Amino acid sequence: MTRISAGVTTPHVPAIGAALDNGKAAEPYWAAVFSGYERSKQWIAQQNPDVVILVYNDHASAFSLDIVPTFAIGCADLFESADEGWGRRPIPVIQGHPELAAHIAQSVIQQDFDLTIVHRMDLDHGLTVPLSLMFGQPVAWPARVIPLAVNVVLYPPPSGRRCYELGKAIRNAVQSYDADLNVQVWGSGGMSHQIHGPRAGLINREWDARLMDRIINEPEELSRIPHIEYVREAGAEGIELVMWLVMRGALDDTVRTIHRFYHVPASNTAVGHLILENTQ
Repeated sequence: MTRISAGVTTPHVPAIGAALDNGKAAEPYWAAVFSGYERSKQWIAQQNPDVVILVYNDHASAFSLDIVPTFAIGCADLFESADEGWGRRPIPVIQGHPELAAHIAQSVIQQDFDLTIVHRMDLDHGLTVPLSLMFGQPVAWPARVIPLAVNVVLYPPPSGRRCYELGKAIRNAVQSYDADLNVQVWGSGGMSHQIHGPRAGLINREWDARLMDRIINEPEELSRIPHIEYVREAGAEGIELVMWLVMRGALDDTVRTIHRFYHVPASNTAVGHLILENTQ
């Protein structure tokens, strides 16, 4: 039976990818960030997932401002990294899992979630940086990837509650897939950060720590936080954290914390990283 074994949260700061690609990972500034992922890379090598469902937000790479779906699932066999203005990242081609992706789309849409089905999309730092943080710099990615894009760029983004319920629908879909696969669900996005305006550079350590506690132990209550609290407490770009709720909804009600890491700064972002395993 296909199962979801674990969930991961991680930021997708573009400067992290640039540090790796340009050989700067050992510099003191970046070494402090990457040190939090050494255990993660050991863990995932032991877990050996077949598929990663990676919840991320597109930064006007696959979608222009003309068409911005609330939720979109990539059903292609292969995905290239996006050229975000300085060329494609020098990383392996990302192999999808079109059969499982199509099954998820069928199941989730029948559970009344309207997913946009995408058969061709380039994937930007929102998805590629998490892969690099968890897998390092391999010749080929060791797992297939199903991209799940969430709009947290243009108003109105989906509510935390909607994201949490989508995660539950994805769990139902995966568990009904007739194959023996080990699936993980990752939620990307920074913790508190704002990259523009008078509050640029905002970091709220106390609020971040509380959210990490709640994503583990109180996801139901956390899912009811309104958008304004994310923006007020975590900065305008802190709304990305609703994507963590998709991951959490896909896991069991009770989870085991394998690894927890928090660090500031990574560029202008607070790094929040969790590895959660299902207990069953």
